[in-house]
Amino acid sequence: MTTSRPARGVARWVIETRQRFKDKSRGSRRDFARSASSAATVKPVIRATPLRKFAAWCVHFYTALGQVCAVAMVVSIFQGDARGFQSAFFWMIVATIIDATDGTFARKVGVKQVLPGFDGRRLDDITDFLTYTFLPLLLLWRAGTLPPGQEAWLIFPLLASAYGFCQTDIKTADGYFLGFPSLWNVVALYIYILGMPTWVNLAIVVVLSILTFVPTRYLYPSQPGPLNRLATILSVVWIAALVPVIMGLAQLDAERVANPSQMSGLRLLAYGTLFYPIFYMVVSFWITLRMGRRGFGHTSHTA
Repeated sequence: MTTSRPARGVARWVIETRQRFKDKSRGSRRDFARSASSAATVKPVIRATPLRKFAAWCVHFYTALGQVCAVAMVVSIFQGDARGFQSAFFWMIVATIIDATDGTFARKVGVKQVLPGFDGRRLDDITDFLTYTFLPLLLLWRAGTLPPGQEAWLIFPLLASAYGFCQTDIKTADGYFLGFPSLWNVVALYIYILGMPTWVNLAIVVVLSILTFVPTRYLYPSQPGPLNRLATILSVVWIAALVPVIMGLAQLDAERVANPSQMSGLRLLAYGTLFYPIFYMVVSFWITLRMGRRGFGHTSHTA
């Protein structure tokens, strides 16, 4: 099978640009490693006392609660109606909150030093793949959000996310994600809430899947930096605004069927919550363009 010249050119550009990100930031990574190493020399050794071991296991149990959320999501998704999808999105939010906070607890307790034989990061990755990728894509299929006969396209984001999760450089040394960070829970939420045409939904899924392979930088809210901190603050407001929207999903569905053109207060609130995804994507692309103009060479903690 032969590959067209434009396709080969696009593939070469993606590979070369990703390599340029790696090569040009190597110096900052060495500096980051040196500073981390020097900090480690003055960092007190954490003693693995019985109480601290118990606390470390509690942190891992807290992370594992994301798996419980995943089970609840499966049951809710296969319920197959608005109430079921409402419950599934609720558990997605709970899983996201757990994922956003367990790392802080782990660092406070020092789980890596206290329980070196248990890999909490692997547990976290398994849970994240379920709750951020696999189950949201399952919901998109169960809810019939794609054109009839086009459901197989959901394999594309599934494999793209698997690629992203396995990339060693998916989290950069200067506090970003590299490539679209598999936020399929957010994508599924808005595809369902907004009730857009199914071909628009398919286009969104395909484009975001492609962006997984493109080495653009995305905000990593739990990392240091003013923009990341702003993203964290805005995410709290965003989740608070989403709660009544999710609780009213059955009402939203009924309104779309009864009067698609009417804008109720709940529908306006649903559209208003788009402020955070728009902020996240616009700022992330701006960071990529800014660093591109600098030749990807300036990689300080400015996020």
